Amino acid sequence: MLVRGAALIVAISLVDWKIAAEVPLGFLYLFPILLVSRVLKRREILLVALLCMGLTELFDDIQWTLLSGLPRDMLYFAAFAGIGSYVYEVHQNRLTAAAHTDRLEAEVLVRRGLEEQLEHLIETSPVAIVSADGGGCILLANEAAHRLFTMTEDCRGTPIAKLLPAFNVIPGRRDAAQGFRTLMQCKGHRGDGSIFIADVWFSTYTTSLGPRISAMIVDSSEDFRDREEEGLHQLLSGSRIVAAALSHEVRNVCGAIAMVHQNLVRCDDMQHNRDFEALGTLVLALEKIASIELGEAPEVAVSVRLDSFIEELRIVVEPTLKEAEIELCWEIPESLPTVWADRHSLMQVFLNLVRNSVRALASNADPKLVLRVSETPQSVRVAIIDNGEGVSHPELLFRPFQPHSKGTGLGLCVSRALMRTLHGDLTYQPCEAGATFVVTLARSATA
Repeated sequence: MLVRGAALIVAISLVDWKIAAEVPLGFLYLFPILLVSRVLKRREILLVALLCMGLTELFDDIQWTLLSGLPRDMLYFAAFAGIGSYVYEVHQNRLTAAAHTDRLEAEVLVRRGLEEQLEHLIETSPVAIVSADGGGCILLANEAAHRLFTMTEDCRGTPIAKLLPAFNVIPGRRDAAQGFRTLMQCKGHRGDGSIFIADVWFSTYTTSLGPRISAMIVDSSEDFRDREEEGLHQLLSGSRIVAAALSHEVRNVCGAIAMVHQNLVRCDDMQHNRDFEALGTLVLALEKIASIELGEAPEVAVSVRLDSFIEELRIVVEPTLKEAEIELCWEIPESLPTVWADRHSLMQVFLNLVRNSVRALASNADPKLVLRVSETPQSVRVAIIDNGEGVSHPELLFRPFQPHSKGTGLGLCVSRALMRTLHGDLTYQPCEAGATFVVTLARSATA
């Protein structure tokens, strides 16, 4: 650019020198100044403007005087320096704008790459991730969220409280000044109407468009079922230990009876015989041991919402029944009262009843299990009805170690004992086909 500008200045000077003085060509020096101003600094531009002014004055052949020549030279210099400075500023502004544009484009590319990585991370995450606005309407949801909530359509615009009702009571959801970052466990509702236990990590924050909620959701129903089934297993294991201790005492008494019996065999006259009297005493002791039932335990019952408990029961038993291809029917009123119970113990009772029904329905071609709830002024009755093979010896139910039992027979015995400690009862209701067990619960004072 400098070489072209210098060559152009030399060419204009030669032409101005050769042409007659009547034709001034000084204005042509504006063109080389336009070229060199793009690469020179401000001081250098002023020097070039001074040079072009001198060449113009040199080859014009106009007599120079203080009154005419000095103003003319000042005008030349102002014109050359002004146009050069203008081009310089325009060029610098263009360079600055180009650098700013390049920087913005680089930032946009970096941001776009990060957004693509974040979007890929969210979409491929096995954890359900949703984002909602301050009003609770879902804005974004990944594929795992659609699978978790069994949503066949895009769930954007769906109220998050419809899927996770606990979000109705989150404080600060619409308060931009207050944010929360915490974990909670609540119940989730799928699109097909089923319920599950959800572990939710969520945070509330503020954006330029208003408050937002982000949540990561995991289905923890399987862990909940495992805990409840493990609780039942531990309960039955503890019951076996107690029964084993009781059996040991029974064996001791029976051993003494056998010894006395051997003595009586050798006696002809048993009347007024002390061994015979001892035998009667041992028989009474044996009957007393055999008739021992669990007494009423210390008060453990509290007021429990029956509708909430049945939702948890569904979460626990539905997968097992679905895996066994057993049809499950829930005949439950729209509103249920609160009852006196211990949630954990009550869950063990129902798990034991459902497990017995699953065992009874194993050979049924069309297995079906019904849970029916009915109310009386003082109590609530929950019936577990199956169409299995039925109970062949109902008179032996609730007695442990029966020969006709497929297990130890402790389950029903312990379950009834638990219900009686909770001011309720567990009974068997005779029916034409299958089996019906009824859990009776006392209404609480707040029902």
